[in-house]
Amino acid sequence: MGGRRNLKLTLEYDGACYHGWQRQKNAHTIQAAVEEALARLTGEPVRVTGSGRTDAGVHALGQVANFHTASALPLSAFLNGLNALLPGDIAVLEVKEVSRDFHARKAALSKTYAYHVLNRPIRSPLERGLSWWISQPLDLKAMQRAAASLPGEHDFSAFQASGSSIKNPVRRVLAAAWQKPSEGKLVFTITATGFLRGMVRSLVGTMAEIGRGKRPPEDLADLLITGERRRAGPTAPPQGLFLVEVKY
Repeated sequence: MGGRRNLKLTLEYDGACYHGWQRQKNAHTIQAAVEEALARLTGEPVRVTGSGRTDAGVHALGQVANFHTASALPLSAFLNGLNALLPGDIAVLEVKEVSRDFHARKAALSKTYAYHVLNRPIRSPLERGLSWWISQPLDLKAMQRAAASLPGEHDFSAFQASGSSIKNPVRRVLAAAWQKPSEGKLVFTITATGFLRGMVRSLVGTMAEIGRGKRPPEDLADLLITGERRRAGPTAPPQGLFLVEVKY
């Protein structure tokens, strides 16, 4: 298990300049940045386990990770020290000591993602890295009808990124809905016990086609039955996606 303490981090980050969460060779990732900051803070090599992988360009409001350490630093020193060492686009919101067997990924009961769409004729310089700009009008009611078919246990093969090695594509969705928090802004929120790679962005891409009138709302439910990825819509771009919360 490593060191004598197991610490849980809650992180917020802007993923625009990173190749996702997971450490990779010759790539700038969130995990690598956090591990490097922890190594500087503790003076020991540290391996961080995330609740899941966010793809390149995806953001987080509440990513969770844990690591084992022999360091006796108080929690406040970890919080303040990490935020002093990390780049400005990553912040640690909370540090907690947890049981030795806590595992950020395996212990997760559910995750919530939100996808932001800017739906207006003119693009926004302020929103460009935080939402998907769609200039054509979208039929929100049609998208809401499509999203209503998502709660429950389904085979999400039609909404899985190509090249995924996941053998079981069945996932349980606890809630899914589109909302319009303000004029020109649409947000899709989905909570599930687990997600396939690219699942949320593929769902949003298909529902955007429904909103444009290119396909009926019933198409989404049909895709859950057929599992044919080629019949689903395009994958929505990463900058609109946020990992909102992980529950344990």
